[in-house]
Formats: sequence, structure tokens, C-alpha cells
Amino acid sequence: MALLQADHLTVYVAFHFVLITLLSFTSATPGRGSANVLSLPQPYDFLYYTGVRSYFGEEWVKAAELLEKAILTKESLSRVRRQCHEECVEAGREAFNRLDSEKGSLHDLWTLDWVQQRAECLRFCVGRSVSPAAQLPVSTDIDYEFGSRNPYNFLQVTYYKLEKLQKAASAAHTYFVANPSHLEMRNNIEKYRRMKGVMEEAFQDRELENENHWVLYDSAVQYEASSDWLKAAEKWKECVNETLRQTDECRLQCEMASQRLPEDRGEDGSKSVYEQAADLSLSLLSCRQSCVTQVATRPGRISSQEDFLPTQLEHRHIAQFKAGDVGGAVQTLRSLLLFYPSDHDSLDNLQLYSETLGGDTESRGTQPAQEIVGYINRALDEKKLLYFGMENLDFSFTDPDLWTPEDVVPESLRDNWRAVKENINVRMVEGEKKEEVDDRGFYAGGPVPQVGVTIAMDDTVLNGTNRVVLDDVMTEKECEKILQLATAATSAGDGYRGRRSPHTPHETFEGLTVLRAVKLAQDDMVNQTDARLFYELGERVKVLLHSYFRSPSILYTSFTHLVCRSAIAGDQEGRLDLSHPVHVDNCLLEPETNQCWREPPAFIHRDLSAFLYLNDNFDGGDLFFTNRDAKTVTARVKPSCGRLVGFSSGPVNPHGCFSGDSRSAVCAGAVVHQRESCTETWSERRPRPCGLQVDRVW
Repeated sequence: MALLQADHLTVYVAFHFVLITLLSFTSATPGRGSANVLSLPQPYDFLYYTGVRSYFGEEWVKAAELLEKAILTKESLSRVRRQCHEECVEAGREAFNRLDSEKGSLHDLWTLDWVQQRAECLRFCVGRSVSPAAQLPVSTDIDYEFGSRNPYNFLQVTYYKLEKLQKAASAAHTYFVANPSHLEMRNNIEKYRRMKGVMEEAFQDRELENENHWVLYDSAVQYEASSDWLKAAEKWKECVNETLRQTDECRLQCEMASQRLPEDRGEDGSKSVYEQAADLSLSLLSCRQSCVTQVATRPGRISSQEDFLPTQLEHRHIAQFKAGDVGGAVQTLRSLLLFYPSDHDSLDNLQLYSETLGGDTESRGTQPAQEIVGYINRALDEKKLLYFGMENLDFSFTDPDLWTPEDVVPESLRDNWRAVKENINVRMVEGEKKEEVDDRGFYAGGPVPQVGVTIAMDDTVLNGTNRVVLDDVMTEKECEKILQLATAATSAGDGYRGRRSPHTPHETFEGLTVLRAVKLAQDDMVNQTDARLFYELGERVKVLLHSYFRSPSILYTSFTHLVCRSAIAGDQEGRLDLSHPVHVDNCLLEPETNQCWREPPAFIHRDLSAFLYLNDNFDGGDLFFTNRDAKTVTARVKPSCGRLVGFSSGPVNPHGCFSGDSRSAVCAGAVVHQRESCTETWSERRPRPCGLQVDRVW
């Protein structure tokens, strides 16, 4: 009997795969002989590539038309798929329901009849509006381009060239939302705000429809912060519903999008139709499961927010309780328990509610929300099939959820599954402690080789790792000389010409590189002695850092930059921003997840950073360090002549600059280990204040 049950399960799984695969194959099949096939005649990837070619050919009108058409076509294709899915969802439903009337017999071919009818409906419906070419799958490169909103990057420049500033500002804002580290685009947005004829309504996110759940999320958090629990509960309800809707939309696109056939593999170079069907079906299920991660990833972020939906339910439960809606709080708590049925805090709260309500927690109004019940059941059914594929069909699947019950995972996979889950939990709980040990090979506390230089603050005083403040690195006379150099050359130094800072509209920003100083000295525009001192200061800093941090190898200067920041008169009242926002030099900081991703546009080659201050006759402007939440300030350093702040450039040292009320000057630099791949040159980079640079843009 046990053997028969096992065989029965095998047949069922294979049969289930075939059903999904038939639907996927046929729904992606172009309609033949359709009379109305020209509504979306061209694929959006073709339109995009053509638009980009027109952009580089400086055919601005044509580029704008094609890029806009590519965006519109992609949106329209998704809309057509959604509408067709809604039209055909009941197709053949009667035939499918007959399966139950036959007591669930797996040999009943009425199910195949339902699949065929629905597939024919979808094929005909999509074929009415979409040409065969437009139904083909696009490349991963195109997926990345649209996912990173690069079409809006091209459109921003294109509309600027066409002097359509409102549209240029909108494109710039839309791109910047998903690329918040692109500081040059931020600078462009500030320029647009100051341009005549550009209205505030231009700065709207054109992709807002796809991320409205994040708008609701932020709104709910704000109501919580102001203790407006009634409105917070309402917003959390809207956020949960919108998250479920966005997830369903993503899953629908997985089902309706054209699927690539799996590649043949095996000893004879081929796979049976059943193996291909299983691979294709598992890929479809995996796509649906990945929607959890996609919806939980905020625009501009690299990683998703773990437990996104359960977190919303937890917030909603608290808001409902504090708003006095005990019945609603019980229902939300029961919904949360579907994800974590053994959570002690939730069970204790449920017991408390039971005592408060006199045991009436089993009434209809206090049962879990049906949409959450359906969400859980659907997810578990898919996970069971995917883990079956992992165990028996060599399929690769990464579970996006932390709440997956252990009994869903086959015994042979559980050890690895537990290890992965434990690593994620440790990362979440001990996020800011994870990077406490600097892995770059530096150890603070080495000797200070320059006579007269003193250690003003070390790791202990600065509450961190590999941080130091050294005083008297420069004499008063040397500070005066470099300040004179700054007065004479910084406004013409790097092209900013005293314009507003790329980091805040409340300050102007001037800078000078060593190379530019040397060229100005050759043209007798500045004193050659001062230019040489500027260069020597960079070398002096490098020697000090090499010794104090006990560098395991030779250090090389990445760049040295003389920076002057000046507060704009009459523009400081009520100011809440920073002179330079919190960041990490060699990785992209994600405060929400305490992660720091070592990838461009961060300066991944950088190992040590330093600031050498030249003056203190101003208010504010202090450097400060934080934890990786970018909020908890762990130390602050006040500038003064000859004060050097040195620190390792990695995630142990998030830092920023407070706003100032007057002019400040700093010689900012960075040093790196010897790297053959380091190709940093003066002409390839543009400087930015506080010891950072910004990549060139179009």
C-alpha cells in the first residue's frame, strides 16, 4: 500500500507539471491569422535599442519619441496580459470542476480540456493586440535596463537638449528614485528646481503606480511616529492590500510572459517531454515565488526587506490595538500567526485578548483574513513542488521567505535549509555588529612618525574601529598658505565655480585637485611653492596613516582634493539637511537592512580615507560617525587647523558632515593598497566634498 501511495504522488506531481506547462506554452503562442494584431506591432526592446542609437546620434526628437514609445509599449504589454488573464480566467471552468464530480480521479481528462480552452482563450486574446514579435521574451540586459530605469536617464538628457525642462525634470526625478546614489543626477535635479519655468509638480515619479505600497508604508510609519494610531491602522490596511495586489500582478506577469524552453541536457543530449515540462513548470513556480522579493525591494535598494508582509501585519496589529480596535487587532494577530504559529509573543497576546474578550476569539470576526489564508495556502503548495524539484529533479530554488515551515522541506535538504535560514536570522538580529571586525588588514594603534603630531582621539574615544584624530599635522603658517591657494584657485579648480553643492542646496562648493594646482602654477596663476605644499600634504597624510593603521602593504594615493564649502547667506533658517549625507566610501550603505554592498558606484578600491582640516573660524561643519543605521551618531569631530581624521573606508565607518553656517576648508584625500586594477585618473573622475568623488554622467 505504501508503494502504491508513492507511485500515486509521483504521477500527480508529473501530471501537475504538465498542466502548468501546457498553459505556459500555449499562452505564449502568437495568435495565427488574427485580424487585429497591430496594436503593439513592435517589441519594446527593439524600440529601446533604436532610441538609444538615436540618442548617441544626437537625433534628440527621434530619441525622445522612441524611448517614450518603448516605455509605453512595455506598460501596454503588461496591461494586455492582465486584461486577457481576467477575460479568460473562467474559460473552461465548468470542465475543470467536473474533476471533483469524478471523486478526484487523476485519469479524468476534463482537466486537460479546461487547460486547453483557457490556453486557446489567452492565445486569441493576446494575439488580437500584440504582434508575434512583441510576444517574444526579451533579454536579461533589457530587463536590467528597465529595472534600473535607465530609459529615464537617457530621456533626462534628451528633453534637456530639446529645452523641454518640465519633462527633463520628471525623467531625472524618476531615474533618481531608483538610483539614489547617483549624486550627479541629484545635482541636476537641484538645477532644475532653480530653473525658470520648472514647476514643482514636474518632480513626480512616473513609475509610482508600481511602488504605491512603499508610499503607503512610509505614510503608515509617519502616522505611527506621531502616535496617530487610527490613521496608522488605516494606512497599514491599505499597505497590506496593495502589497498583495502588487504580488498578484507580478505573479500574473510570470504566468503570461513568454517562457523560454529549457536547454536539453543528459547523456544523449536530449530530454523527454516530461522532463522539459517539469523544468518549465518549476521555472514558472520559481518566478511566482520570486515576486515576494521583488515587491519587498524598495526602489533604489539592492536587497529586499525580509518578512515584508508579516512585518506589515505586526505593525497593523499594534496600531489597531492602540486605536482601540480590539476585534481587528485579534484578526490581524491570527493572520500573523499563520506565518509564525509558534511565536511566543503573538500567542501570549492572543491569550490576553481571549481573557479580555471573555473567550470570544473564535467568532467569525476574529478569524484570520481570508486573503492571508489564501496567500499562505498558495505559497505552501508551490513551495512543496519546488522543493520536490530540488530533491528529485536537480532544480535550483532559493526560498524568499523566512516563515516557510520545516515540514515543507524534504529531509535531505533540511540541514542546508536550516543553515541558510540561521545565517539570515543572525544577519537581521546582529546587523550592526556583523561588521565590527574590519577585514581589510588594518590595526589601529601604530606609531606616529612625524615629530609634534599628537593623537587627539583614538578608537576608544571615537567609539569605533580603525578611527583616529591626529592634531598638529600642519602648522598655522601652512594652513594659511593652503587657504590662500584655495582663495586663488578653487573657484576655477574643478568646474563647480562656486555653484551650489551637489549634496545640499544651502551651500556652495569649490574644489581643487593637485593636478589642477600644478597646471595653474605652470601658468603663474598661483604660487608654485603653495602648489608643491599641497602635493606634499597628501604624501604626509599617507605616511601617517600607513604607520598608525599598520598597513600590511604599500599605500598609494587615490586622489587629493582641496574642498571649500560656504553656507549661502540668508538660506540657513530652518535647515534640517546635512552638508554631506551619511555614507560609506567603498560600499553602498543600506541603513534599513544594515547591509553595505561592495559594488559601483561606490569606490570599491578604496581602503583608507582622511580629512585634513585647515580652519575653524565657522559654525557647524563637524564630521560625524554613525552605526550602520545611519542614525545613531557614535562620535563627532570638530575641525581645526592641522587636524587630521583618518579611518578605514569600509562599513565599520559610516560618516557624514553636519551643516555649517560659514566658510570651511578641508584637504580631503583617499589612499589605497597597491592594485593592478586601479585605473583612477584625474580626467576620469569629478571630485565631490568630504573625501568622495562622483562618477561622470552622460
